[in-house]
Amino acid sequence: MTAVIVVHGGAWAIPDHLAKASVDGVKAAACEGFSVLKRGGCALDAVETGVKALEDNAVFNAGHGAALNMEGEVELDAIIMDGKTLASGAVSSVKNIANPVSLARAVMEKTHHSMLTSRGANLFAEGIGVVTVPTDTLVTEYERKEWEKHESYVTGVLEDFNSKWAHDTVGAVAVDCDGNVACATSTGGIRNKMVGRVGDSPIIGSGGYADNLSGAVSCTGHGESILKITLARLILSHIEQGKSVADASQLSLSYMGDRVKGAGGAIVVSPSGQWAATFSTERMAWAAVEQDVLWYGLDQNERFKEQLSQ
Repeated sequence: MTAVIVVHGGAWAIPDHLAKASVDGVKAAACEGFSVLKRGGCALDAVETGVKALEDNAVFNAGHGAALNMEGEVELDAIIMDGKTLASGAVSSVKNIANPVSLARAVMEKTHHSMLTSRGANLFAEGIGVVTVPTDTLVTEYERKEWEKHESYVTGVLEDFNSKWAHDTVGAVAVDCDGNVACATSTGGIRNKMVGRVGDSPIIGSGGYADNLSGAVSCTGHGESILKITLARLILSHIEQGKSVADASQLSLSYMGDRVKGAGGAIVVSPSGQWAATFSTERMAWAAVEQDVLWYGLDQNERFKEQLSQ
């Protein structure tokens, strides 16, 4: 079985001044995640590692560098899911956690629940010894300036996916040498969102889904649109009906555009190692590693490859 990891840094109109940093960031995250797989690690460890790398990179809207809500605060959401057991863990509206994806995994492994939110998630984090950080340390000067340009959520949403002002979710999917798949998705949400707003990212079947019988998906884009059509699960349902991972993704994104006028993207991997990175926005930074070959892209119909050193 060939191990594969795919990561994304969000589907939106990535401005040129962030393009190189975005591509470099997803390439580095994919390589970090693949190093786990290459050592014989499991898909779950690989996607957590990949997403943590993106959360720690201030270029992306997750962890450090997250978007700010109406009150100028960071509220973070994340999910992780194990395709072998269908176990999942998620957190939403957490405020002083640098790596929400790891807290989501702790919810999955150390509680009987699937999601914890806001104060409850933070209390759980304290209870298990997760290191918290001052929330201000998660806010970049760039994000603070962008937040100040936008006076309302409506303005932010209208400009979110067809302008150069807002950035989006990060995620990873992987299949390991044993054929197990996993997904992880993490975000700071939409700039100028209402306090307590939760989008698709931490919601099972929308922001992500993983099932060894069909594959793993991580989604990105306009959260409310993704929620309406449960995008991650929709993609897998097309795969279950015999579609390729690329066709399943394209069909589902086209449906989202036609049905609810939503734009976004998705990365998908099948248990056999087929993978795709598809998006209906102007750009999406993505990268994949299989058999020591690194694939990556940013614009539509763009795919570059590099041979990794053995």
